Amino acid sequence: MSETLVKLTGKPVYILYRNEETYYTVMRFRLTDDSERVITVTGLFPVLEADTVYSIIGNYVEHPRYGMQFQIESYERPLPNEAEGIVRYLSGAQFPGIGRKTAVKVVEALGEDCLNLIREDRTVLSRVPGLSLDKIEVIIEGIMQDSDGLEELVRFLNIHGIGMRNLIRLNRTYGKEALAKIKENPYRVIDECDGFGFVTADKIAMSLGFEESDERRLYAYLVSLCMDLCMRTGDSYVTSSVLHMQFEKQMQGIPYDFDSLLERALLNRRLVMEEDRVYPVTQYDSEAGIASFLTIFPYEQLGPYSEELLAQYLQEMQESVNITYDEDQISAIESFFREPFMIMTGGPGTGKTTVVRAMVKLFHMLYPSSTVICAAPTGRAAKRLAELTGNEAMTIHSLLKWDLESNTFGVNADEPILADLLIIDEFSMVDNWLFYNVLLASKKIRKICIIGDEDQLPSVSPGSVLRDLIAADCFPLIRLRHIYRQKEGSDVINLAHDIAAGHVDFNAYKHDLVFIECQRYDIRANVLKIVKNALDKGYSMNDIQVLSPMYNGPAGIDVLNNALQEAFNPPSRDKKQIKSGYITFREGDKILQLKNQPDDDVFNGDIGILEEIVEAEFSENQKTLLIVNFDGVYVEYQPENFQNITLAYCISVHKSQGSEYGIVIFPLSSQHQIMLQRKLIYTGVTRARQSLVLLGEKIAFEKGISTLERHPRATTLTMRLQQYHTI
Repeated sequence: MSETLVKLTGKPVYILYRNEETYYTVMRFRLTDDSERVITVTGLFPVLEADTVYSIIGNYVEHPRYGMQFQIESYERPLPNEAEGIVRYLSGAQFPGIGRKTAVKVVEALGEDCLNLIREDRTVLSRVPGLSLDKIEVIIEGIMQDSDGLEELVRFLNIHGIGMRNLIRLNRTYGKEALAKIKENPYRVIDECDGFGFVTADKIAMSLGFEESDERRLYAYLVSLCMDLCMRTGDSYVTSSVLHMQFEKQMQGIPYDFDSLLERALLNRRLVMEEDRVYPVTQYDSEAGIASFLTIFPYEQLGPYSEELLAQYLQEMQESVNITYDEDQISAIESFFREPFMIMTGGPGTGKTTVVRAMVKLFHMLYPSSTVICAAPTGRAAKRLAELTGNEAMTIHSLLKWDLESNTFGVNADEPILADLLIIDEFSMVDNWLFYNVLLASKKIRKICIIGDEDQLPSVSPGSVLRDLIAADCFPLIRLRHIYRQKEGSDVINLAHDIAAGHVDFNAYKHDLVFIECQRYDIRANVLKIVKNALDKGYSMNDIQVLSPMYNGPAGIDVLNNALQEAFNPPSRDKKQIKSGYITFREGDKILQLKNQPDDDVFNGDIGILEEIVEAEFSENQKTLLIVNFDGVYVEYQPENFQNITLAYCISVHKSQGSEYGIVIFPLSSQHQIMLQRKLIYTGVTRARQSLVLLGEKIAFEKGISTLERHPRATTLTMRLQQYHTI
């Protein structure tokens, strides 16, 4: 199958190399699609302007040393196209049965002012050749329903390159006043309409002729910058001096009054300042809300229980399953019933699973009419929690009925969770804002137990909630320390605990794990060999997971995914395939979900199999659909959602959190040094349920486990908890 050229749109980020005589350029390039992925681009760029959108045409190639690159054959600066925007509008959901071909006919026959013409005189549709009476009625009804100026908004946004999803959000927020409000001040959408950031608002403003020094622009950038800095670092605040320095770096040559802008942001409560700390309002409210709620929790007390009956049930349970709980485990169970809020932490093999199962079973025995809800951050973690407790479990986003479009929760303070007990597992992955929203919805809950491994990576978003709750020393904490050896995976467990302690001797491990030393450029070949050996022994690709700390480089995720796909799911006459960006999706591929899709019951980090690629008719449009099987949940992806998935032969350590795999293959290279730290290596190692293969440069491993944290997260949740508990 011959490769067709790929067209991408984005902006240059920075130049890695440029020859001014030949114009040969190597640069980092940020895509302007939903992924905002940064890729390496090579080719001839006679003219290259910063902060300018380019469409680049070419193909992805794999460089033997530098990994995946996009090699361009040509490029252009795209021009806005009003007609295309109208075509997309008329072929949208508001016009059932009207496909792209019909929409094109309407625009070709009536011109780019067709929407106004139809509104003024519906008979003009008779000029469109081949348009049936039924379709005429659909178009008229759709446009006449659209009395809020949506068609003008469509044209405006398409001229400025803003997608249809944002159009829907704007129309929902502002209605018929949307266009007027945007033209008056495009920066208002950042605060008032979810899904808009500074870059999008600024793009509209600049094309409308706003000055770079416009105070509204400077104000919006300051507020956005504070949140961006927190997202980059995981901190819940930034110092005013750092905020000022970063602001100044971006505003070179533009006059501004930082103190005045900051004061305005504080008065409008977009930012909150304490001493020298400046918080995005969401982060401040999250910390303050968590501390306040847990100080007065529970709002409703659970009824008393008999300690004698608990002891009796506990003894009967141990006898029935032939288990003897140790002192820490019994202490955890007793504390769970005695205290309304409890934290349980421990590494792999310390019996967390056994204790949680006992807690849920005993709770049902002591409170037969009670309701128990179990939740976890990821779909796989929730499924595992349900299996071990025998109780239904769900993702936290499902529990809160998260709405993707509005980024709001249907379960909240006004519509609370209706249950007596809430158990949250894999709590190290939970960030400030998510836990705050859980607590807002927990006024009816009478007991909360959070379970997590404090040695794992913290959440992707700002905060370090598990660490801060433990450090506050305000709540019962049970640390499970004793390692229960298992027939399989025992050395993996020992290695994990040794990594947590910072002292590893590979000579001490005899089973289940191996470290294969090799240079970074030999990692790919070794990974392929290890996977083949495992498959030859009867394991399936579902049993095997390759993890890597980074996307780029010869041992990065992109290169390894491409190599594993070509080796173990190569092109075949019997398998359909389709190229999307730099990825070729092929039937039989292992697929990773990148974003939460609650309506489809699939979540960030879930792994499935691409079962089928089909061509389907949508009105008059033909689309390629990908059908992915996530453990019996079949999800259909249309082209506009392809960016929500990627290949899963190799995934990042962060994406693996909350999951376990039979065999983990974990390459480590000094090229990954910027990412390698103890928590990351520990998290990757603990994903292995049975066997672990580490390979690469041992010095990279040793430096990694000796690096505690490159940037300990700056938060004030611990301080707030301690302050509230002393009042």
